[in-house]
Amino acid sequence: MNLNKLMKQAQKMQEQMTKTQAELEKKTIEVSAAGGKVKATANGAGDIITIKIDKQVVDPNDVEFLEEMVLSAVKQAIEQGKALAQSEMNRITGGLGGML
Repeated sequence: MNLNKLMKQAQKMQEQMTKTQAELEKKTIEVSAAGGKVKATANGAGDIITIKIDKQVVDPNDVEFLEEMVLSAVKQAIEQGKALAQSEMNRITGGLGGML
């Protein structure tokens, strides 16, 4: 195999990955918990963008429930954001992402 051709392919793949990473920061995933009363939105980079909490689940006598619901929504949003990113990177690398 031609080493020069391989280097050009690697450079093109790197450019595609950089472009895709920038695009992933603009894509969002919204996850809800507590029957939609707690929502967390993450981007494809796995960053939490927003958290929305319905007033109905704000109970000063049961703060632990609210904490659990927020944590659950945040974890799910981060997981789905990372899964979106992994899917996009696998599309570019043809599944070779773990080797790069």
